[in-house]
Amino acid sequence: MAELEGLHFGKSDFVLLDEVTMEQFLENLKLRFEEGRIYTFIGEVVVSVNPYRQMDIYGNDVIEAYRGRELYENPPHLYAVADAAYKAMKRRAKDTCIVISGESGAGKTEASKYIMQYIAAITNPSQRQEVESVKSVLLKSNCVLEAFGNAKTNRNDNSSRFGKYMDINFNFNGDPTGGHINNYLLEKSCYAVGDLKGVCSEDLLKSLHLNKDPTDYTYTSQGAVAMTVGTPHLYDRSHHRAVMSALKVIGFSQEEINSIYKILATILHLGNLKFENEAENVQLVGGDLVMHISELTGTEVESMRKALLYRTVATGGGEVIEKGHSEQEASYGREALAKALYERLFGWIVGRINSVIEVKNYNPALHGKNTVIGVLDIYGFEIFDNNSFEQFCINYCNEKLQQLFIELILRQEQDEYQREGITWQHIEYFNNQIIVDLVEQPHKGIISILDDACLTVGKVTDSACLDSMNDKLGHHPHFTSRKLTPTDKTMEFNRHFRIRHYAGDVMYSVEGFLDKNKDPLFQDFKRLMFNSSDPILKEMWPDGKLSITEVTKRPLTAATLFKNSIIALVDKLACKEPYYVRCVKPNEVKSPMLFDDARCQHQVAYLGLLENVHVRRAGFAYRQPYDRFLQRYKMTCEYTWPNHLMGSDREAVEAIVLQHNFEGDVAYGHTKLFVRTPRTLFTLEQERTALIPILVLFLQKVWRGALARMRCRRMRAIYTIMGCYKRYKVKAHFWEVERRFANVRNMTDYGKSVEWPAPPASLMQFHRITQHLYRRWKARQIIKNIPPSDMAEVRAKVAALGALSGERTDWGFGRSWERDYLANVSLSLDCPLTSSNFVRTTKDLKNKDQYNQILFSGFVRMLNWFNNTKDRALLITDKHIYRLEPKKHFKVQKRIPIETVISLSVTSGTDQMVVLHTVSKDDVLVHLQRGQLGPNQDRIGELVGTLCDHFLNAINVSLTITFTLTLPTCCRHSSKKLIALSL
Repeated sequence: MAELEGLHFGKSDFVLLDEVTMEQFLENLKLRFEEGRIYTFIGEVVVSVNPYRQMDIYGNDVIEAYRGRELYENPPHLYAVADAAYKAMKRRAKDTCIVISGESGAGKTEASKYIMQYIAAITNPSQRQEVESVKSVLLKSNCVLEAFGNAKTNRNDNSSRFGKYMDINFNFNGDPTGGHINNYLLEKSCYAVGDLKGVCSEDLLKSLHLNKDPTDYTYTSQGAVAMTVGTPHLYDRSHHRAVMSALKVIGFSQEEINSIYKILATILHLGNLKFENEAENVQLVGGDLVMHISELTGTEVESMRKALLYRTVATGGGEVIEKGHSEQEASYGREALAKALYERLFGWIVGRINSVIEVKNYNPALHGKNTVIGVLDIYGFEIFDNNSFEQFCINYCNEKLQQLFIELILRQEQDEYQREGITWQHIEYFNNQIIVDLVEQPHKGIISILDDACLTVGKVTDSACLDSMNDKLGHHPHFTSRKLTPTDKTMEFNRHFRIRHYAGDVMYSVEGFLDKNKDPLFQDFKRLMFNSSDPILKEMWPDGKLSITEVTKRPLTAATLFKNSIIALVDKLACKEPYYVRCVKPNEVKSPMLFDDARCQHQVAYLGLLENVHVRRAGFAYRQPYDRFLQRYKMTCEYTWPNHLMGSDREAVEAIVLQHNFEGDVAYGHTKLFVRTPRTLFTLEQERTALIPILVLFLQKVWRGALARMRCRRMRAIYTIMGCYKRYKVKAHFWEVERRFANVRNMTDYGKSVEWPAPPASLMQFHRITQHLYRRWKARQIIKNIPPSDMAEVRAKVAALGALSGERTDWGFGRSWERDYLANVSLSLDCPLTSSNFVRTTKDLKNKDQYNQILFSGFVRMLNWFNNTKDRALLITDKHIYRLEPKKHFKVQKRIPIETVISLSVTSGTDQMVVLHTVSKDDVLVHLQRGQLGPNQDRIGELVGTLCDHFLNAINVSLTITFTLTLPTCCRHSSKKLIALSL
């Protein structure tokens, strides 16, 4: 906002002056300059005063402060204009341009640099490599063009001797994609080759046949360049390094850079060429220079010598003759060649840069709309002591730009008020169309008169051309000469004429006008350069392709070419939305402290700044179509947010204005709202800024809710799909199991060989249960075929399998288990002679102890009290465990209730030893004897299985089985004994 700065800095917008007078304008401008405020607004125009010192107002923090802000939200700055142009381009897809104007030394070139730096800084937030490459080339091009197109003058250390207009192309994201540079009227008499010496290596200078002393060369021994004699300044070295680095970044090859060096060296050597008359001919003084020039240009020595001394002319009959030059003509041709070399080198450099930065393979349908920001940095209005053809063209260019400024800023401003039906007081302003017509009007303008003089056959002098101007323009109010005003002794007869420009009266010297206007270069030089062996130099001279007999049409003159390019430039600017930077030069001595009132008053007058303030002051600082104003500020009014229900956008805008009590500061046009003071707009912006976070939070809430609902719908869909898929997998598994096991009842192994399909994760437990059920079914199918008499043996084997599986390799599961080996005479030979005694004993014991069945009987070897082994018989019934003496008719030696047994100990080997552990810790240690018919019978499995089955089914107790490796432990009368096996 223009009022954000303190009052001690003056008014930051000239529209806010108490009175719009030249005195107050200059007083405010001077105060701000002295306080270090070099920028001031006039509405949307920025007035810039050259501070002639470095200022810390261009850093990244300042860039961030202006990024995306409105023009009036921050103090005046170049960045504010650059951001406004960028936003208009990006938001509304409109082509914009920034016109930087002012006289030489006012700071136009520096302003264009800062604008380019700002645009580069705020674009490409994603740091895409291709965009960064384009930005780098755009920035580096300034350095190269300054090196070859700027010169030091008595008014400016870095004066632009050419005009530059750069179009920067942007994609729909607002990122630069390329650009194009147009250059206008390079002033060829100022050569930017001073930094070639002293900063180059010895080898390079030697290859160019140069030395380090600039005073040895005619073109560098004049003016300010001669100050660099001796050791080069550090600035020269750093500047040269920067230019070389920029050339490489842009994409110049080493071969192209070497060609540039050669052309610059050629120009220096041409300046030292001397001619002398010898008899009737003109000769070159010193042959080495011609050899050096031929070597550097890639031409033959004799061809170069001939082109410098002779001119080839074609007669009307087609005959070609050679005409020798006079000393003056030879010098003229040498100067023309040097200037043409430099001009074409500069044009080639611009074209080379354009070939790198131009937008390639652009398709609007694919890449979106391509918008443009133009930046115009062109020479300012110049009034020197001796003003020649170059100053005439430069000042004509400034007349055209001033006309554009009048058209776009002043006249269109008033025309818009009339078009919109806004009542206001008309402001008178000077329309410089009359001066533009004086220069460019067909058949009557100065350029037409110059062209006629250049095309006239015969010798036409500059003074004759001036006479023609006097005859045709004598009555023009803005043209005069000494002949027309004989009393004006500031001008000379036949030499001077004066034009009353919008910026002041300028007196021009007509000497050299015709030579500079027409093409001064002999065709011989063009053909010579075209036939050069250097392909880059050859590329710069395409017109040398024609032979002497083919050259029939004269090229356009320099003034006409310049006029056409300026008209095209103005047309290009007129179709864009303009933003202006008006540069002011505070003094002529480049002092950061001096403010020359008279000098600044002159610039304020010819720049039309006071008229601009009058128009802004009498008019309105801000105007916007109703729909755009409503779109930006509708959230500040309850009747327009989020959408209004009124008859038109204008009624909705009126509701916003009434709610904020701004009706006295606005006017309603046919299509736009006009706001008189920036304060009104700033108040709206403040309220909008305060509401934006609330709206953002609201939108975030709504959007997050929408995202949550979308995620919920997706999750539901996912779960539905997962459920259907799981059901399909379950059914598919069922179908596969059914398919594989459909015929297992008819298989001999009841499906044991059938492979189970892999189940899905959700059916793992079901799969295990199904397998268990299948195994039980298969077991049932097998068991139901077993006779009831064999079931006891089956149960015993199953119990033994559970107890001994994995611990003993052979436990007798492959044979029939007899269990009662002592009584069954027909199947066993354990006791063929004494079985009757055993049967009698078991009958007595059954009557006495009332047991129901014999679980196991057999001969064993037992350990007695004295640790000696004896052969005994073991009888186990469902009630007791008996130790019998076979030799005494199976007399009972010991009886132990079977329920006192709590566990068994068995070794893991093949021995037949088993320990029956009792509650009373009086264990029974026995070694089972194998039968005579089965010497390898393992009866441990039979004993263990029988006892385990009995305990589980009769007593409902699970008998514990303990396994040892080799040495079982048993208790005798509560004392432990370790038993060693000796088999």
